[in-house]
Amino acid sequence: MPRTQSNAKERILAIADRLFYQEGIRAIGVDTIIAKSEVAKTTLYRYFPSKDDLVAAYLEERNQRFWESFDEVVNQHSGKPKEQLLGIFAWIDGLLSSDDSYGCPFLIVASEFPEPDYPGHQVAIAHKQKMRDRMEELARLIGIKKAKELSAALLMLVDGAFTERRLFNQHSNGVKLYKAAVMMIEAYANTPT
Repeated sequence: MPRTQSNAKERILAIADRLFYQEGIRAIGVDTIIAKSEVAKTTLYRYFPSKDDLVAAYLEERNQRFWESFDEVVNQHSGKPKEQLLGIFAWIDGLLSSDDSYGCPFLIVASEFPEPDYPGHQVAIAHKQKMRDRMEELARLIGIKKAKELSAALLMLVDGAFTERRLFNQHSNGVKLYKAAVMMIEAYANTPT
């Protein structure tokens, strides 16, 4: 593929990423993305036959970046599952505190498009399920008997923090996600079977 074509696709995705994340999917039309990307309409549709395809590609790219960072955090505490699990929450606190955080892109798409068969909704579901599974795996390694229940509760905690960031344009109101996760993990670790 010639360099200019690759650059056009990357530019389209970068513009879509920024605009979809900040303003929402429904608020941004294809014409806006075309204008800001400085590409022809035919170029956009060559790479993304529909807006739905562009939304799915945007989320897939977000998903890939998320899991690369997630794995980096987990690998920093190799062999220490409790530190690995807690490291995830310290990292997410950092994401939420960033000036360019607008919440969770997967929740944004799922709330704008609640139809389960919508392609972006499917990417969001897969992302959230993988996150729950990864936290459950770490909880099991810690020795928590109700690891599945804990991972579901931890995901609700994370999603609540991301929703708070989107709604109030701030993170935590004094309560850090990490601190809440510590308390929840400790409670489950001390719960008899």
